[in-house]
This record gives sequence, C-alpha cells and structure tokens, in this order.
Amino acid sequence: MEPLEEALMQLKRDLEDKEMSQHDTINFLNNTLKQFLNMAAVQKDRGALTRFKSLLYQSGILDHCVSLFTPSLQGNWSAAAMLASLTSSCCVGVEPGELSESFHGLFLPSVMDSLLSLASQLARQTQHMDLLKKVMESIGWIMRAHTQLTTQVLSSAYYERIQGCDVTAALLCVQMWIDSCTASSDFLSSLSDNSIQLLLDEAVGQLAITSDAAVGGASIRLILHMSNQLQLQTLLLSFKGLDSLLEKDWRGRGFDQEVSQLIALLRPCENTSPEECVRAACIIQATWRAYLTRRRLKTLKRVVTMLQRHFRARKKRQQKQRAAQQWEEECKYQVCMRRQQARTKFHQKQRQLLQLLPPDQVEPYLQECERRAAVLIQSTWRGVMARRRVDLQRCVSKHTQAQQRAARTLQRAVRHYLQERRAAKVLSSMPCWIGQKGLTNSRRVMLKRQVEEHIRLHPSVGISSEQCEHLHVDVQWRLQALLQKTIQKSREEQKIESLLAHTHTQLDLLRDTLPLSDVKVADIQRFLSPSRAVAAKARDAHNARLQADRLPWWRTLDDETAQGEFMGL
Repeated sequence: MEPLEEALMQLKRDLEDKEMSQHDTINFLNNTLKQFLNMAAVQKDRGALTRFKSLLYQSGILDHCVSLFTPSLQGNWSAAAMLASLTSSCCVGVEPGELSESFHGLFLPSVMDSLLSLASQLARQTQHMDLLKKVMESIGWIMRAHTQLTTQVLSSAYYERIQGCDVTAALLCVQMWIDSCTASSDFLSSLSDNSIQLLLDEAVGQLAITSDAAVGGASIRLILHMSNQLQLQTLLLSFKGLDSLLEKDWRGRGFDQEVSQLIALLRPCENTSPEECVRAACIIQATWRAYLTRRRLKTLKRVVTMLQRHFRARKKRQQKQRAAQQWEEECKYQVCMRRQQARTKFHQKQRQLLQLLPPDQVEPYLQECERRAAVLIQSTWRGVMARRRVDLQRCVSKHTQAQQRAARTLQRAVRHYLQERRAAKVLSSMPCWIGQKGLTNSRRVMLKRQVEEHIRLHPSVGISSEQCEHLHVDVQWRLQALLQKTIQKSREEQKIESLLAHTHTQLDLLRDTLPLSDVKVADIQRFLSPSRAVAAKARDAHNARLQADRLPWWRTLDDETAQGEFMGL
C-alpha cells in the first residue's frame, strides 16, 4: 500500500502545483484514479481498497473532483460522466473515522448535488442520453450505499428538471429506483417514512401526468416492488381513484398483468362508489397539478433574480450619472467661486495699492493697467485669428495644390493630344514624294511595270497616248515650278529674318550709345519705318504661304494667280 500512498501524495501535489484547464484536469483525474483503483483492487490485503478511498477523501482529492462539476461545465461530457462514475465509486466504502460527521453531513450531500447538476445538464441534450444513463447509475450506486441521500434526491430541483426534460430522462429516473429496489432488499426498509412517501408520490405522479407506455409500465413495476417489500396498503389508501386511472388509461398498453396486480392491491382496500372514485381522481390530479405549479414557481425565482439584478444595475447607473452630473456642477460652481474670489482679492489688492500711491501717480497707474489689459486681450485675439488664418491657408494650400496637380494633368494630356494632332497634320500635308526612303532602281522598274500593266488592262477611252505624254510633261513642269517657288519663298523669309535681327541689333546699339532724352521720337520712327514695312511684308508673305500650304498640291496646279506669281519670279 505504500506505493499507492506515495502516488496519491504525488497526485495531490500535481493538482496543487500544475496550472491546468478544467478539461485537462478532468482527463488527468480519470486516468490517474482509474489506474490507482485498479492497483488497489489487485492488492492481497482486502482492506487496501477501503484505506485508499479513505485517503482520497482525507487528502481532499475527492473534494477537488466534486468541485469540477460546476454549472459552467461545457463540452467533454464523456470525460465528466467517467469522472462522476469514479467519484461515486470512491465514495462507497469510505471509512472517514474522525471526519464521519463532516463526511455524511456535508461531503456526501455536496457530491449528490453535483452529480444531479451534471445529470440535469446532460438531460437537456438529447444526444447524450447514454451518458445520462451512466450518471444516473452512479447516483443510484452512491444512494444505495448511503440511503439518507434519498430524500435529498427526491426533493432536489435538479431532479425535477431531469424529469421534466424528456420522456427518456423520466424513464431513466424511474429505472434508477427500480434498480435500487431490486439490487438491495434492504434499500426500501432502510428508508425513512418521508422518503417512502416521496418515492410513492413520484411513481403515482408519473402515472397521472405521462402518456408514454414505457414510463407508465416502469412506474407500475416500481409500485409493485415497493408493495412486495413493504406494507403499502395504508399509504395507497391516500391515492383514491388510482385503480380507476389504471383501468381507464393503462389497460391494453402491453403490461396488463402488472396493472391487474396493482388494481388487486388497491381495490380490497376501498369500498367506495364510482362517484367517490372520480372525486378522488380529481383530487389526485388537482394535487399533482398544484405540485407542478409550485415546482414551476420555484424556477421563477431565477427570473425574479434576473429582473432584480437588471433593475439594480439600472438604478446604479442612474445614481452614477446623477453623481457625475452633481460633481460636474460642483466643479463649475467651485471654478466660478474661485474666479470671483480671485477677482475680489485682485480688486482689494489694487485698492490697497492705490491707497499707498501718491495722488499724482494714481491716474498713470490706472492707465498703465488698462494698457496692459488691452495688450493682453489684443495678443490673445490676434493669436486666435492667426491660428484661424493658418488653418484656412493650410486648407486653401491643399485645395490649390490639388487644383495645380489637376491643371498639370490636364495640360499634359492636352499637350500630348495637340502634339499628336500636329504630327498627324504634318504627315497628311506632306507631299507623297517627300520622306520616301528605300526607293531603289529595281523598285522604280517594278512600279513602272505595274503602272504599264494597269494602263494596258485599263486603257483610257477619252485621252490618247500623245495627250497623256503631253499631260505628263505639263505636270512635271508645274511640279518643278512649285518647288522653285517654295525655295524662293524660303530664301525671302531667311532674308527678312536676318534683316529684322539686324534692325533689333541697331536699335539696341542706339539705346546703349545715346541717352533716352537725346533720342527724338521722329528719328526712332524714321529708323524703324523700313523695318516695319519689311516686317509687314514678311508677315503677309508668311500668312499667304501658310494658306497655300493648307491646300493640296494639285489644287495649286490650275491656279492662275499662283502661276503668274511663279512666272514673275
């Protein structure tokens, strides 16, 4: 047993030292307790297991296990059910010794309450009914060993919630009592009269409120077990109309033999008329409905508690708001009072100072005070206005910068667009023979051959070959004349530009050599008149050249005016 005791002390130290979550603690306790129970069970000493369970209680490990079954337990239900089974097993066969009163009066009720709380949580989840069955078996196991817990179970609010959750949960509750009665023949005899009455009320109540055949058959079997082990004729007399209820609702449901046995137990005990039976059934139903109503009212306490909590929280918030508002008003009042006191002290000090000053210095002193006050007010106001102007300029500068960026973007796009337009116009206005590169002799021969082939395939009807040759010669002569005219105009423009440059140079020299007062207006006009005439002539020639360049070259071939000008040149 010494290795188990050492391992138990090590387990206690691990639980105290290690910081584990609730999930990890439950899994750790399941593995460790299962291993320790197996080790204690295989010991040769028969009392080893009992001493081990006693050490578990005395060391506080069982208290730690019970503390894990909290209402906030979420998930890991299978591990929690396993820990509940191990805890109930460890609570059976314990010899607390000097701690017997604390063990039976405090610890066992807390264990039962925790197991019932876990069962109520599992009963609300229909997918965990197998785990609920395991927990109910653990409750029955510990209750059979400690029968004084029966009254606590029957009067527990968690047990009522389990019964009201589902038909399967109610069936498990009734089956737990049947297993307890059949497993131990001394179970019912060790119960108190109050516990027997509560258990009998529970079975009869299930017959009155449920319509499920499984629950009804289990309740009837439970009553028969109780009547076989105890003398229940006196107690059954209080349930008037129970035989009528059995005849009316539970005949033909698959367990008529049990129903007949229970009716046989009930009818010899009563010699009443059918009206009294109906009246008794009504009393039973009314009593049970009142009991259900009282049970529901108990659950309303939580609602009332929640409403009270919300009301108190709201009242507390309102009090905080009023306190904050009052504190703010007090602060404002104190600020006003301090300002008024400071103003009063200042006036008193000023009055005392004026009394000490000579009469001839009073007026200058007051004027100086007014001047300083005015300077202070003006500086404060100018600071405010300067900050406003800075903020306004910052906003304006941001807006201006945005506008400038937008304008630059637009200008860039427009310039790019105009550049493309100018390039397109220049390319379209150029003669077809300008800019042709790569026209070799072989290319000319091929083009000439293509032209002759086209002329041979498409002969002209109105023009003879001699006329075509004459027209070709005429076109060549006109093109040569146009090229000579273009060269002459470019020469004239260069001459005009050089003359203008010479004129501006002479004017700059004249301005540098003579003072402006010595230069006469007539001399300047006489000096500039030739240059002005030349500039006007150059401007007209340039405009005419631009207009001529805008026209196609073939339009200028038949222009008599242009030809005359060319012939004049």
